[in-house]
Amino acid sequence: MKAIVIRSAGGPEVLELEEVDDPHVGDDEALIGVHATALNSADTFQRKGAHPPPKGASPYPGLECSGTILSLGSNVSRWKIGDQVCALLAGGGYAEKVAVPAAQLLPVPAGVSITDAASFPEVACTVWSTVFMASRLSRGESFLVHGGSSGIGTFAIQIAKYREARVFVTAGSEEKLAFCKSIGADVGINYKTEDFVARVKEETGGQGVDVILDCMGASYYQRNLESLNFDGRLFVIGFQGGFTTQVDLRPLLAKRLTVQVAGLRNRSPENKAVIVSEVEKNVWPAIGEGKVKPVVYKSFPLSDAAEAHRLMESSQHIGKILLLP
Repeated sequence: MKAIVIRSAGGPEVLELEEVDDPHVGDDEALIGVHATALNSADTFQRKGAHPPPKGASPYPGLECSGTILSLGSNVSRWKIGDQVCALLAGGGYAEKVAVPAAQLLPVPAGVSITDAASFPEVACTVWSTVFMASRLSRGESFLVHGGSSGIGTFAIQIAKYREARVFVTAGSEEKLAFCKSIGADVGINYKTEDFVARVKEETGGQGVDVILDCMGASYYQRNLESLNFDGRLFVIGFQGGFTTQVDLRPLLAKRLTVQVAGLRNRSPENKAVIVSEVEKNVWPAIGEGKVKPVVYKSFPLSDAAEAHRLMESSQHIGKILLLP
């Protein structure tokens, strides 16, 4: 099969399409013929040498895909050869075939093409596990997602609105904010021209929001604490703004705040299986109802992975970028 290989860390130019061996399929796994895979920021970090695959995972990038089941391990009973599925991966999506634990498979959602289905597994599992399973965002609460026009952001807006939360977003242009509002955001904040803390306080009568999903890390940490309501919950899923900062801890005590930090890729297969099951139960119906829709900005052939990475790192896109083997 063909796959994108990274021989050395570097810029997008290090992504090379090469002929490699087919993956081995374990007893609890399925082999998928990949129809599409979607880019995630973690892929660019892996390319730079900053986010290596977990032990035993595929060395090729790609954390989600859609496709058709080609073969099944001896312990797999739910699925059959020929089923169209999408999957949460620990790696290997940038390839013509990928082996994945069967517990990390999802059916292609009703009303969604097999191509667009590749845009859902990573964002759905990330947002559901952090915002809802861990941070317990509830009906009537307020929610702020930074980077509202990203793949994570566009999904988070829609599912939070579906669950009847009031949704705040930050983004870097009026065009991106307009799009976020078109898919359900209630309040858009241009982080280049506005202080998001002041705007959040203004919009909430000085209280703050109940849950924040943050991809920035250090540079937003103190301001995130200041933006939370009493019993507020901050979940950090990225460090685009750095890893270290000095913090005034008093808001944590005074407002009984909760701060959590976690990724998805390095979780155990058992933990991923629980998340995937919860996503199918709680998110897939919303997609089937048309309340949560795929947001795909552009598709590239797998051979143009470098160009796709350049687009992602330019931050000009809205939503997801796909690769088609």
